[in-house]
Amino acid sequence: MQSQHKDLQLAEELAASFAALKTELHKVIIGQDEIIEQLMMTILARGHCLMVGVPGLAKTLLVSTFAKVLDLQFSRIQFTPDLMPSDITGTEILEEDHETGRKFFKFIQGAIFANVVLADEINRTPPKTQAALLEAMQEHQVTSGGKRYQLPEPFFVLATQNPVEQEGTYPLPEAQLDRFMFNLWIDYPTIEEEIAIVKSTTSAYKPELKQVM
Repeated sequence: MQSQHKDLQLAEELAASFAALKTELHKVIIGQDEIIEQLMMTILARGHCLMVGVPGLAKTLLVSTFAKVLDLQFSRIQFTPDLMPSDITGTEILEEDHETGRKFFKFIQGAIFANVVLADEINRTPPKTQAALLEAMQEHQVTSGGKRYQLPEPFFVLATQNPVEQEGTYPLPEAQLDRFMFNLWIDYPTIEEEIAIVKSTTSAYKPELKQVM
């Protein structure tokens, strides 16, 4: 009985925290309630999410605002055709100890070492570079030079795709798609929401976000 009461109390606290989270997000993001709820499901389930939508629908802004409100370290990687796997995971550089003259390799962490990683336009980079995310998304670690480096917890990859422009893109392989818990389609806002967006983006008001959860 006591266990059930505790579970109920935790559920009520989570509901209250989620309501507060939506309130903070809506200071910046107009509408998109369903997307916000599904993103929160992904984060609570410790999963990863692929968001599909045309440019200008505030995908990047939504993810960065999520990270601010949840007090998580945020990193954005712009995926391009010339992006290398080491640009994502990190690389080893040769350094020299000035006192002893001994040379050694030092691992420099890549952009993936963050709590929330935004893989922007993930399908614009070749499969070789896309594969750099496989181990990180599944094992929450990076292997370089035979050594394993743990990623900070919690760890989420939120990737975006543009469904319109297919020229110069590389379809995600099944192994990569399997790493994502949700595939979310972000649609255009309604007329009322567009009016609210115009009002908020053309005013001098700058919202102050509070950290929730």
